[in-house]
Amino acid sequence: EPLLVQHAKAGVRPYIHPIIAPDGKGELTEYSPAHHKHQTGIYWGLKQVNGRDYFMNWEADYWRKADADVLTQTGRRVAWRTRYDLLDEHGGAILTETQTWHFQDLGEKYVMDLEWRGEAKKDVTMGKFYVGGLFLRMPWHKDIRGEVINATGQRNGEAEGQRAIWNDIGIQVPGRDNQAHIAIMDHPDNNDFPIPWRVDNELGVGPSRQILGDWTIPRGQTEVIRYRLIVYTGELGPSELTRAWKEYVCE
Repeated sequence: EPLLVQHAKAGVRPYIHPIIAPDGKGELTEYSPAHHKHQTGIYWGLKQVNGRDYFMNWEADYWRKADADVLTQTGRRVAWRTRYDLLDEHGGAILTETQTWHFQDLGEKYVMDLEWRGEAKKDVTMGKFYVGGLFLRMPWHKDIRGEVINATGQRNGEAEGQRAIWNDIGIQVPGRDNQAHIAIMDHPDNNDFPIPWRVDNELGVGPSRQILGDWTIPRGQTEVIRYRLIVYTGELGPSELTRAWKEYVCE
């Protein structure tokens, strides 16, 4: 059975779901829950791109598939790439986004590296908003055992809108007697590092430059943004996650 599934459908925003825990016990992502129908596992959705909302809207009037490829099919590290056009109200491309993922199964954990490239087909502005960019939806329900903690020790709602080099989301999904985690790590090469984070009331998490204010990509230029995700079970702890972040940025 697959450890994760990358969806790259025509006319649907690309997303990853499900991710199976490294020990095989439980699904760690959720697709379109009732409390946030637009949230689809792991995905990239910008807000207010020249006034258009690609976070809430994920279907054909906003997204057009250009291509998808498996770059490395076998071995210790596999890789794939998706390329989609973000469409204006007339169906023309205003931005082409390319997501390149590298995945390693290290037994007790997975390491997933994302490089996002946004090539502007015209001048584009991402307007100030409280969310927008990479986002993670893990399974959540009322009274679930779960917590978000960031690199400065802020938890859950305290971490909302705060800058941090990493955020870690732990949830006890069905089939487990402990929490499964996905940590997301920012990279110092990203503009406005360290990025502030969206942390919603249902433990949905994503780094977002848009929290700071408007940012732009001039026509013909490309913005590059990198993140690392570490998927694990049990406890790593803040010091181990910071050590893992240092290893990431020194590679």
